[in-house]
Amino acid sequence: MTSMITEARPVQFSGAVPDAADVVVIGGGVAGVAAAYYLAKRGRSVFLAEKGRVAAEQSSRNWGWVRQQGRDPAELPIMIEANRLWRGLAAETGEADLAFTQSGCLYLAKDAAAMAKYSGWHDLAKRHQLDTTLLSAAEVRQRYPMAAGDWAGGMITPSDGRAEPFVAVPALARAAERAGAVIREACAVRTLDVQNGRVAGVVTEAGRVRADRVVLAGGAWSTYFAANAGLDLPQLAVRSTVMRTEPAPDVIGPNISSPGLAIRRRADGGYSVTSGDLAEHFLSPKSFRYFAKYLKLMKASAKDVRIRVAAPKGYPGAWGAKRRWGADEASPFEAMRIVNPDPSPVVVERVRQRLGQRFPDLAGVKVAEAWAGMIDVTPDAVPYVGEDHRLAGLFYATGLSGHGFGIGPAIGKLMAELVVGQTPAHDLTRFRTERFFDGSPIVPGPY
Repeated sequence: MTSMITEARPVQFSGAVPDAADVVVIGGGVAGVAAAYYLAKRGRSVFLAEKGRVAAEQSSRNWGWVRQQGRDPAELPIMIEANRLWRGLAAETGEADLAFTQSGCLYLAKDAAAMAKYSGWHDLAKRHQLDTTLLSAAEVRQRYPMAAGDWAGGMITPSDGRAEPFVAVPALARAAERAGAVIREACAVRTLDVQNGRVAGVVTEAGRVRADRVVLAGGAWSTYFAANAGLDLPQLAVRSTVMRTEPAPDVIGPNISSPGLAIRRRADGGYSVTSGDLAEHFLSPKSFRYFAKYLKLMKASAKDVRIRVAAPKGYPGAWGAKRRWGADEASPFEAMRIVNPDPSPVVVERVRQRLGQRFPDLAGVKVAEAWAGMIDVTPDAVPYVGEDHRLAGLFYATGLSGHGFGIGPAIGKLMAELVVGQTPAHDLTRFRTERFFDGSPIVPGPY
């Protein structure tokens, strides 16, 4: 069994491209699929076009955590709603693959500085009436003896949990189809149809679709799609590597994030594990264009940020890639249907060295598979959620910055509210598209 969806997987969603729809969704990741689901439930005609396969990129390659803990203050209320949605999705849709497992999320602190940071976030959690608890060093030793180390303490949110990304997102897509959405894989949207200063539809490789509302949920590709339409959308791609182990003893209850190692139990009896401490960016022309905007995030990040000389041919924004194309030209999205990066050997080696040291009960457990995905990171590591400030009718659900799987259902629900003209249930000021152009200070969120 593999945890990745590639082009080898047969097309599962082959709906007919309509002449018109109320809403076109570009991208079949968790945000786009959730938007299609909630829009269809509201009775809107929805067409979702995916250039490769539903959930084939980062939406099936992430950690699988559904966590409220550690979220940006503006994201937290949305994530609390997402947690609630996750708990009901399997029953609501009849899709067992959408099962949510409440396991809790535990952060371990290596020193007093880390505990001070957790204490500050705990104050935020209390304001939202979350069940987050700070743990002393003695409490960590008593309650979580499986985690070897001299920990200064920790923080846990018991209501957090996990789901299985590579089955959950396609399951939500099936539910969206049953609700009336039309979904088509292997169908790239090449460009927008813009008339009289607003969106009038899209042009796909299979033809034109009229629509006065378009949701761009293209992940790491979104900035390039927007640029082709003349819209500047600051966003860079970062490689993230994850592994799964062979079936192993059930000795770890919560999702655990510790310095240099993060782990969660899987439904198949193994564990998803990563070092969690490396962010790798492949240089592209946009790296230089946006460099100044990312300086604060790079300084604030606790990750080991490494710059690679150049992305492989065909990757988002790679050197030599086509920058502009017309509606009648093949797009870069057709040239690279699914980005399937090689896993980072640095992360693989870190996990190999650390897993048995950190969790002695798992010493000797073998890694069954390693993979990587490209995360769409904004300069402040929080997403774009809202209508473009320059082009009416174009909405964004992108830039989820590696935090998208868990929050995805609520992002989709918010997009549905925005697209139909309803006042959104949450304050989206932090996520507005113009924040990097209107002189606002860049305030990095957790990354």
